Amino acid sequence: MAQSVARPTVTTPTVPATLPLKAIAPWAVFFGILMLILLYFVGAEQGATSVFSGTDVHEWVHDARHLLGFPCH
Repeated sequence: MAQSVARPTVTTPTVPATLPLKAIAPWAVFFGILMLILLYFVGAEQGATSVFSGTDVHEWVHDARHLLGFPCH
């Protein structure tokens, strides 16, 4: 009866591909500005600094204001 023997194979370790900083920088700036705009609307869009008149934006983000710790009453 023939027997088979498993032979180890030599594999080279895989190195993850590097992502250059120049490819990430525009997206990081874009999302950073987007987050700052979102933070403005959640945190400061009311009163003297409001961009839009009325309380519509305030009411849309009301629960998020309290969740993030911004007082509004």
